[in-house]
Amino acid sequence: MSTSRQLHFGVSAGGSGLHRAAWRRPDSDVHAFPGVEPLKRLAQIAEAGKFDTFFLADGVALDVGTLPYAPPFGSLEPLVLLSAISQVTERIGLIGTASTTFSQPYTLARQLSTLDHVSGGRAGWNIVTSSAGAENYGDEPLPDHLSRYRRAAEFAEVVTGLWNGWDPDAVSADRENGLFADPAKVHPLDHRGEFYQVKGPLNVPRSPQGRPVLVQAGSSSDGQAVGAKVADAIFTAQSESAPAREFYAAIKGQARAYGRNPDHLLILPGLVPVVGDTETSAWELQEELDALIDIEHGRRVLGAQLGGADLSELDLDRPIPEELLPHPDLIEGRRSRYAIYRELAVERKWPLRRLISRELSGNGHWHVVGSPEQVADALIGRFDERGADGFNVIPPFSPLSLELFVEHVIPILQRRGYFRTEYEGTTLREHFDLPAIPALSVPSGSVPVGA
Repeated sequence: MSTSRQLHFGVSAGGSGLHRAAWRRPDSDVHAFPGVEPLKRLAQIAEAGKFDTFFLADGVALDVGTLPYAPPFGSLEPLVLLSAISQVTERIGLIGTASTTFSQPYTLARQLSTLDHVSGGRAGWNIVTSSAGAENYGDEPLPDHLSRYRRAAEFAEVVTGLWNGWDPDAVSADRENGLFADPAKVHPLDHRGEFYQVKGPLNVPRSPQGRPVLVQAGSSSDGQAVGAKVADAIFTAQSESAPAREFYAAIKGQARAYGRNPDHLLILPGLVPVVGDTETSAWELQEELDALIDIEHGRRVLGAQLGGADLSELDLDRPIPEELLPHPDLIEGRRSRYAIYRELAVERKWPLRRLISRELSGNGHWHVVGSPEQVADALIGRFDERGADGFNVIPPFSPLSLELFVEHVIPILQRRGYFRTEYEGTTLREHFDLPAIPALSVPSGSVPVGA
């Protein structure tokens, strides 16, 4: 059996796993912190599973207060690390996060285009606006939510404009006639906008994919608008079926309104899978992790997620009083994630202890616990009901949880015709089934650029 639609999978890597207590497991790789070699290994595991992407989140600030409880998630700079990982992998796409609030378009366009050349056409950029870190860039206070997304939209416009500045046939490398490249086929950008003035052209030629793939991670209304307009894929947190379907339909509708083919915009929610031989053994794994949680640390982490709410004196087994939680419109950072937790606390009356476990286990993402068949059934159900085009797998504990997913869940999906058994292309754009963009073409018999 095969289906016309195929699942897409990425792995979101970092630290010893997403669960805040995963580093305390005896099989964790915490002693390898900050984790260059373990991350290389994780990329190789995902590539063995024929995943589309290896994805690195990022943060540009360190909360020193959390250091006693867990290593920082993703402390290594993504684009440098992905260049190293490109040398120990062959097919898997490499997506790095970079902030439009704390970067410059020309610099980032060069870095990402270089990664695409280094990796042979596997680079992608996860566009974020950042919710913290202004104090490290001399730019306090952080710009408001709407301003950050206006800047992000213009930033992406500049970067893609720079990538398109070289025509595919700009380089002739004609030794006999002494013509290396045609200046008329390398175009200045001459961008003058609200936030940026960039002349161009980029000094890096068109890359193997034509341009790196664009990914957007942000589910607020402003984030959705940017993603629907410019992204090739959207990473989101959708833990419940109905909201996932609504988000999926809304984004595809917005893409269509922008004149885009909605099939060329993938919706890839985060997935935190805990896989056991049986449902019972999977829940035993989860309970082992939760038993390692420092509950007071959990109060602080959840409080920060809830707009700085003080949860220190609340009963763990009772819901959070609504009056402690600000309205979502007053939240400037991670607004969509805050809305998820506020709904669980206010509308569904989850007790504080359960919310802490959800935050430390899944960070608002879809947390699936079960046997391989149960996990596969859940993913197929969400996929078939148009709640996702695939999933960004976030291992709760590394590397074992990803190994279990690849060894036991992926084969089920392959047998049922929902996922590839081999890579069909070599670039990330091909993995995502996106329309081809012409790459730089150097005439046969000439010297390739960079050789």
